[in-house]
Amino acid sequence: MFPASPSSKAFRSLLMTLPHTVGSLKSSLDIFSKYSINLTKIESRPSKNKQVFDFVVDVDESVAKDRLEKAINELLNTNTCETVKFIGANSDTPWFPRKITDIDTFTRKCMEAGAELDSDHPGFKDEEYKERRKMIAEIALNYKQGTPIPRVKYTKAENDTWRIIYQKLTSYYPKYACSQFNYLFPLFQQNCGFLPDAIPQLQDVNDFLLDVTGFKLRPVSGLLSARDFLNGLAFRVFHSTQYIRHHSKPLYTPEPDVVHELMGHSIMLADPDFADFSQTIGLASLGASDEEVEKLVRIYWYTLEFGIVKEKNKENNNNMELKAFGAGLLSSFGELEYSCGTGIDKETGKKCEYIKFSPEEASERSYPITCYQPVYFVVDSLESCKEKIRSYVNNQSTRPFNVKYNPYTNSVEVLDTNEKLVSLSGTIQNNIELLRSTLKKLNTFDL
Repeated sequence: MFPASPSSKAFRSLLMTLPHTVGSLKSSLDIFSKYSINLTKIESRPSKNKQVFDFVVDVDESVAKDRLEKAINELLNTNTCETVKFIGANSDTPWFPRKITDIDTFTRKCMEAGAELDSDHPGFKDEEYKERRKMIAEIALNYKQGTPIPRVKYTKAENDTWRIIYQKLTSYYPKYACSQFNYLFPLFQQNCGFLPDAIPQLQDVNDFLLDVTGFKLRPVSGLLSARDFLNGLAFRVFHSTQYIRHHSKPLYTPEPDVVHELMGHSIMLADPDFADFSQTIGLASLGASDEEVEKLVRIYWYTLEFGIVKEKNKENNNNMELKAFGAGLLSSFGELEYSCGTGIDKETGKKCEYIKFSPEEASERSYPITCYQPVYFVVDSLESCKEKIRSYVNNQSTRPFNVKYNPYTNSVEVLDTNEKLVSLSGTIQNNIELLRSTLKKLNTFDL
């Protein structure tokens, strides 16, 4: 799955601190009701101060700003709440998920559902195919984070389509795919059922990824907005379709399908550096402006979708070769050969251009979606790509806060107070002490 254009902010979130008294929450809700303010979610938060309760509430997007401000003023003036502030200390900060289960809210916000096809889609006139996609899309619509991903019983025609694509792509990988991909692919064959006879199941791939990099797959019924899709990456969640392209054109698809997700994306998500910079892009999208999200989408496009890495020739280390690590290339044999082989479009005769990867430049460059890419960004290594993206998001973000991912609770913490920074510094200090102790033991052992 690759993200569509950014969506405008859908929620506003408030952090309310209420006195530890009977009925304080009800009194607050009564004031919201008085001003006809619809709350889409209420969530309690632990507080170090035992005399108060903290609640995070999401306000429906349709609520006018002046009504919300009147309600907040009354909450404070009547001492119903001790403090009320917008998440991120900025009323214009778009809503973003703070727990992995919040991603469930994306489920029915797909911009395109699985069964809704454009008139030029190969399966547009095939009612049986559209009904089949609708049935598979229902799995995603009913899925809840943390539950097993339902297995799809693929038909013979679907498995036959997979086999044709699988055999074609795997014949190209040794020559054109990056070394990390070629190292990982046999592991997916052994552990996830990546074989020619049957489409692998998302749950099997999910289990393997969880073990190696902590990434998780989640079924999705169609295209998500760019913001929602990137927000998912912040929690190491990759939204994946389960339906496959139409059997009449097995080597062509106008949209992401299960082949693109599995053969293109899932394998590289098992690489630690690739997984890390995928999450870095996701974390940078949380609470970002629409303009910043658009820039992040372009960086995503030129790396996770169409990234190329330089590698030494196995027979002559003095020669460098171009190898694919982006999913859009690894799932398209035609563009795989074009981008890492001839560099010339067989239909148009046009030659592509290669540019040394710069997040700053990639974030400003638009791209086509209906033809081969005219420009590819080339990285020196996946590790260097990770460091460049990390540096970019640390220096370019205009958010009035930062976020920190907690892998133990699958949640993000907004770093917007001195108290939270003191807590973070304590964690860093503990890690430094662990590093110092380990180095001492290693040096002693070497002696």
